Amino acid sequence: MVFAKKSLGQNFLITPRIVEMIALAGEIKQGETVIEIGPGKGALTAELLKAGARVVAIEKDDRLIPILSDLFKKEIENKTLVLIHKDVMDISDEDLSLITSDETYKVIANIPYYITGQIIRTFLSRTHQPVTMILMVQKEVANRTIARDGKESILSLAVKIYATPSLVMNVSRGNFFPIPNVDSAVLKLSDIQNPFKDKITEDRFFAFVKSGFAQKRKKLISNLAAVETKENLRELFKKLSLDENIRAEDLTLTVWKKLAEK
Repeated sequence: MVFAKKSLGQNFLITPRIVEMIALAGEIKQGETVIEIGPGKGALTAELLKAGARVVAIEKDDRLIPILSDLFKKEIENKTLVLIHKDVMDISDEDLSLITSDETYKVIANIPYYITGQIIRTFLSRTHQPVTMILMVQKEVANRTIARDGKESILSLAVKIYATPSLVMNVSRGNFFPIPNVDSAVLKLSDIQNPFKDKITEDRFFAFVKSGFAQKRKKLISNLAAVETKENLRELFKKLSLDENIRAEDLTLTVWKKLAEK
């Protein structure tokens, strides 16, 4: 028996109905490529294959490679499953082009929660982006991404600049083994595109947003004074009809983009 590794953030999904619903949320077309991050013991992998996907499963855990290789021997032989023994964060753009044959692809996975932000940002900022991402994440992270309380964050803005986030469903902690300390949710990112003309513009936008959120309790204009003079900021706020007392979390993505462009 293979036990979950805490160091890899492993919590195996054990409820078949939840696994089915995740695959259904991906609206998989026959033969299309789906990248699965951390397939674990293969529950979701089997469902993705059943739905007709060509699955590329990226697994870091040495212990799980022989189990998956044996379990999906037939699928590996007929190339409907490609099993890659690697850390997903080490996958380069060149690797991705080879994996997907430069065709459209989706990312559908129950990901390690401790690298959720890294995984989302990495794939959304790729030269070759997925068309859709379906991810099991912490419930709190899903709510922050969607900004259900009306308050934006660096995370929600970092997602919304590239994609449209929506909640597929909430998943209680009892659907995993071992049982985690948090509840989860399935997050869908659709309409994915890159709005930036180049990497410099992209990096500048995120640096600007991070400045705005540098000290959450401070007014936005005070935080942004680190990158621009208050005199210019006051003039800009006036042009955009922004209250000088507003905080970073109260600005919509549209206003953030206007501020960054100026």
